[in-house]
Amino acid sequence: CRRLNSILHLRLFVNFGFKVSVSKEDLGFSSAHFITLAGHQCESLHGHNYRVGVTVEGSVDPECAFVVDFAVLKRILRPYVQAVDHKVLLPTGNPKVLLRPEGERMTVDYLGAERFVFPLTNCAILPITNTTAEMVAEYLAHRVREELLQEGLSHLDAVEVEVEESPGQSGYYRLSMKA
Repeated sequence: CRRLNSILHLRLFVNFGFKVSVSKEDLGFSSAHFITLAGHQCESLHGHNYRVGVTVEGSVDPECAFVVDFAVLKRILRPYVQAVDHKVLLPTGNPKVLLRPEGERMTVDYLGAERFVFPLTNCAILPITNTTAEMVAEYLAHRVREELLQEGLSHLDAVEVEVEESPGQSGYYRLSMKA
């Protein structure tokens, strides 16, 4: 009886279900960035060859017996990856960073001083607080969620995006599909 109660208690806290994941080389991008943490080695402009993965959890569609078609996930994610490829990632939500577009260039002030000037066409302006893997993952997770909902995939429970800066170093963001 005690063992049965332990098993029932465990089932209350453990989710059982299906998930699919896509993480391919063509879902990668090369970008430069800096983070705003004074004195940190990543404060300097540097770059990564990022890889993006997406995992979706939900019930299996009874007609086709999968959670979601891998092709749908790749189609949704690819334009966002392409939009930041070979660009400098710049955050709009960071009080330490001021972005000043001036004609065909972007001037970046950091802590009140002019720090960088980039060709505007080489900039990916993102509505995030910092250009860390975690914040890029959050940004992408919200975009993927919106598009999955627009596709009418109401049987999905969660989406998780992984942004890998280098092999073995990733930031993740998980988001419920329920409004």
